[in-house]
Amino acid sequence: MNVDVQSSQGEADPLQGERVSFSLIDQSLWANFSGAESPEAFVAAWLGLQCRQIPGAHHAVAVLGAPDTGPFESVATIPSGDAPGRALMRAAEAAMADRRGVLMPAPPADTVIAHPVVVDGSLYGTVALAVSRGAVAEGEAMRRLRWGAGWLEALLRREQGARDAAVRDRTQQALTFLATVLTARRFDDAAMALVTELARELACDPVSLGIRRRRRVHVAAVSHASSFASRMNLMQGLGRAMDEAVDQEDIVLYPPPAHWDYRITRMHEELALAHQAGSVLTVPIQAKGAVIGAMTLERPASAPFDDETVELVDAVASMVGPVLAEMRRNDRPIVLKVAEAVGGLLARLFGPRHLGAKLATVAVAILAYLALTVTGEFTVGGPARVEGAVQRTVTAPFAGYVATQTVRAGETVREGELIATLDDQDLNLERLRWTTARGQREVEYDRALAERNRAQAAIIKSQIAQAEAQLALIEEQIARTRITAPFDGIVVSGDLSQSVGAAVERGEELFRIAPLDAYRVVIEVDEGDVAEVEPGQTGHLVLAARPGEALGYTVDMVTPVAESHDGRNAYRVEASLRDDADWLRPGMEGAARTDVDERLLVVIWTRRLVNWARLTLWQYAP
Repeated sequence: MNVDVQSSQGEADPLQGERVSFSLIDQSLWANFSGAESPEAFVAAWLGLQCRQIPGAHHAVAVLGAPDTGPFESVATIPSGDAPGRALMRAAEAAMADRRGVLMPAPPADTVIAHPVVVDGSLYGTVALAVSRGAVAEGEAMRRLRWGAGWLEALLRREQGARDAAVRDRTQQALTFLATVLTARRFDDAAMALVTELARELACDPVSLGIRRRRRVHVAAVSHASSFASRMNLMQGLGRAMDEAVDQEDIVLYPPPAHWDYRITRMHEELALAHQAGSVLTVPIQAKGAVIGAMTLERPASAPFDDETVELVDAVASMVGPVLAEMRRNDRPIVLKVAEAVGGLLARLFGPRHLGAKLATVAVAILAYLALTVTGEFTVGGPARVEGAVQRTVTAPFAGYVATQTVRAGETVREGELIATLDDQDLNLERLRWTTARGQREVEYDRALAERNRAQAAIIKSQIAQAEAQLALIEEQIARTRITAPFDGIVVSGDLSQSVGAAVERGEELFRIAPLDAYRVVIEVDEGDVAEVEPGQTGHLVLAARPGEALGYTVDMVTPVAESHDGRNAYRVEASLRDDADWLRPGMEGAARTDVDERLLVVIWTRRLVNWARLTLWQYAP
């Protein structure tokens, strides 16, 4: 477009600045449109250009979603970032409901035009614009909007092509994993090869595969298995997570994405906590229309599973399911090899040779006799630590910055003693701003009274009240920047000496303070031993600070809630000390042993093994 810089009379064109400005705006919009790196940016740039093509268009919204089914939501607005008005949304809903263009008046002086976006008979969304009445003929505005919608149709077709390409790539990757399974001759080898390949290609640690037997899923293969072989409770957690997905017959992802349908994820949450994984994905494996197992993949919180990875794993499970089921049916137990091994052991024990095996058998027999006749004190042990009978957590009253600190862990404090302060510079500035605002409103209030404008005076009076409320709140926050000790005691944790000037969030723990005259012992008792511990039992505590001195205690309470520590479930047992020691301090750790009763040595030595065998037999019993 040519721009005249001078009129025929030699005078400067008064519209020159406005035309140049509009030209720059058009160039910027076209640059954003042609260089859009995402569908959202493309739609936003297109919507801006569309408003420039229709005179008088000042507000607009583009609503898009999945074809026909939705959900449909706003992806771009004009002005950018503003929530679309009710008139725009009503017109957009009417256009989608009728699948045709809509013209609606919008008081006081606007007309809203809306046109649905339909591609190959499927409804993808709609576009609505608010146009100043009289700026352009309504029919002309609708025609321009319909022509411009062709760009959206091109975008949607391009996106559909990209999705089809993604499906082809996903199928090719799934076939690669299927080839890995087919190279193995036995089910166990195929399962291990599959989970190892998945862990390597998808950056997961670990990947587990389970097979369903008698309505329960049992873990059959785990990548990086060396780190899990001795942690049975974690393997059981994998099985429970797989059961959760198999029972629902659906993919389960924890944390659950906001756009997914509701699924139960309790076992996945427990597995994530036990394995310290940030994201856990379980996909059921099907064969001949029935769920035969599941695959569980774990990733750190820094690399959660995206939708593309979930779809890939689902495709892999669909392909390898029938193959794994056939391999498992073809594998048979090695009964003859087991019988042969047992027979060889008996021959070595009772045959003419193998003197060492015979001597070892005699020694074991003697030990067994002693174990069956000699008794000993049965105790339940566990890690223990000393805590204050009462602990108070001192937290940040609001988000801010640490200004000063006067104490740190290990120091004693008095009630009301200043222990830290938060920066109040922003609060002081905010107080000054509201004080100024209140003064301005008071001047306006006096002017309104002088002019006898009661309505304006009432409005300004409410604004003055609001300013005073804000000032009161800020004064309270300034007072709370001074953090003091709640009582006399010792600082158990908290050192802000290296955090002066650092940001803290509201509720963030700054210090933990415990009294110096009352202590309790907290013992972590394994879930397999907690049934043996009862209130009133006695025991002894040895701390790392004084390993040669044992302190007596009495069990006060066994909490009914389990906690996970180092891959095992433990219950918190609280006890009170029977012996006084002036060297005790909160936070000391050691080991505790609680006396239970007298039992046979064989019972004491084999108790855990017997309990495990009972649990396993019950689990696999028909």
